[in-house]
Amino acid sequence: MKSNSYLLPLYNRLDVSFVKGKKSVLYDEEGKDYIDFSSGVGVNSLGYCNKKVVKTIENQANKILHTSNIYQIKSQEECAKKIVELSTYDMQCFFCNSGAEANESAIKLARKYGNTAFSKPKYKIITIKNSFHGRTIATLKATAQEDKHKYFGPYPDGFVYANDIKEAISLIDDSTVAVMLELIQGEGGIFMQDIKEVKELSEILKSKKLLLIIDEVQTGVYRSGKFLISHYFKIEPNIITLAKGLATGIPIGVMMTNLKDVLKAGDHGSTFGGNHFSTTVCKEVLNVLEEYKNSGNLKKNIRYFNNCLNYFVDTYTNLFSKKTGFGFMQGIVLKDEKKLEEIIKIALKNRILVLKSGKNIIRFLPPLNISKKEMKQGFKRFENALIEIKK
Repeated sequence: MKSNSYLLPLYNRLDVSFVKGKKSVLYDEEGKDYIDFSSGVGVNSLGYCNKKVVKTIENQANKILHTSNIYQIKSQEECAKKIVELSTYDMQCFFCNSGAEANESAIKLARKYGNTAFSKPKYKIITIKNSFHGRTIATLKATAQEDKHKYFGPYPDGFVYANDIKEAISLIDDSTVAVMLELIQGEGGIFMQDIKEVKELSEILKSKKLLLIIDEVQTGVYRSGKFLISHYFKIEPNIITLAKGLATGIPIGVMMTNLKDVLKAGDHGSTFGGNHFSTTVCKEVLNVLEEYKNSGNLKKNIRYFNNCLNYFVDTYTNLFSKKTGFGFMQGIVLKDEKKLEEIIKIALKNRILVLKSGKNIIRFLPPLNISKKEMKQGFKRFENALIEIKK
């Protein structure tokens, strides 16, 4: 596929262009079908052309798309109520347009808290090695991957990197205001944090009146099987960020917090964030996903997906060393990282879409409502790709 002279060359795009989708299947310009185990990097939580979502989009487009946060937006209030109720935490929401913006909001909130709640201001935020929190200047600096920092400095001060949770605890000092982490690292290798260590960190932060920020941009919205993966860890974060799967493709992000009195009018804002269109669609997506989860089908399909991935690890021992991750956010670890790009390209040739994570992991982020039939077909194509590689 030829590059477009009008676009900056920021993506290593694969040689395919999709024109439509249905459920968990995408179709290219020639009408060929592809089983999607990537869901737009975890965005298309309900796959493609979900009837209820399409109807909601059509109805809202015929009413109103956007005004401004200068005015009351009823759908935003209703959407916030839904998110807070599903979270089970006593929080309030700020709406924006992406995960990076949600994390930027979290950083600003933490900094204001640190500068107003203590006699000596606190500003340092500790993040974990191989984390990924966004591509803005602040969230890029919060991302503890040095190779991503080249060329874009100088950066704002106050971000400290720890190799793991234990080191994060040891790095807490008089200038620390928060620890920010993904409970499963998405871009950094589908690495799941230890539940006991996270609980210990949470208790220590609470005892010092410091903040725990949980980045659930990729793990949230039922990807783990529950609305938030935080629920499995039995912790109470001070700040949670969400985006990706909230509106199955409509841009939206949320920063939610139990710090209800720190940010005041004018401290932060967003032109597009939480408009009529995005919050109406988000609310409908959450209703559909809640019903799907409560039916037991989400849990059942995650179990089947998990068993399929176990099969590949057990069968292709020459290629894979183990499975990693949780729920519908999983990866299989390659013994030879040089095969990563090859497998993704040959999988595409066999019309199955998978992702990479880190340097040696095949990542799977299917739509949450993917059917057993679609999974069977997808894994059959994935195995055909692996057989082709072995030849």
